[in-house]
Amino acid sequence: MDRKKGVAYCGLACCLCSENASCPGCRNGGCEEKTWCKSFTCCREKGLSGCWACPDFPCENPMLNKPRVRTFAAFIREHGEAELMDLLERNEAAGLLYHYEGQLVGDYDRPATGEGILHLLLTGRQTPEADV
Repeated sequence: MDRKKGVAYCGLACCLCSENASCPGCRNGGCEEKTWCKSFTCCREKGLSGCWACPDFPCENPMLNKPRVRTFAAFIREHGEAELMDLLERNEAAGLLYHYEGQLVGDYDRPATGEGILHLLLTGRQTPEADV
């Protein structure tokens, strides 16, 4: 985990991303082309630290249609970014994977619902009924 990378405007965990090791994270100038990203442009225009800080959250932003992203952003809204990263770091140390090798999905994408993702985040364990 690289806590300096933080969390993207949408709620993706840049701190655990394995896609590009040299990327500093979304809110630290990562991603060369950002104009396509509704979370980036909207949050920057509104002066928000992330979608979770918006009074209109959750909106129709396509990134927020992804259960992992929406659940992480909702968690930050309620508990803060540091708490999310603490849990992600604990779970990573216990063997949970944010990204499977060569993929942009991981253990947090396996539960079929936001409730299942939240359970996994809080306990580090997946419930059988939450598994896809």
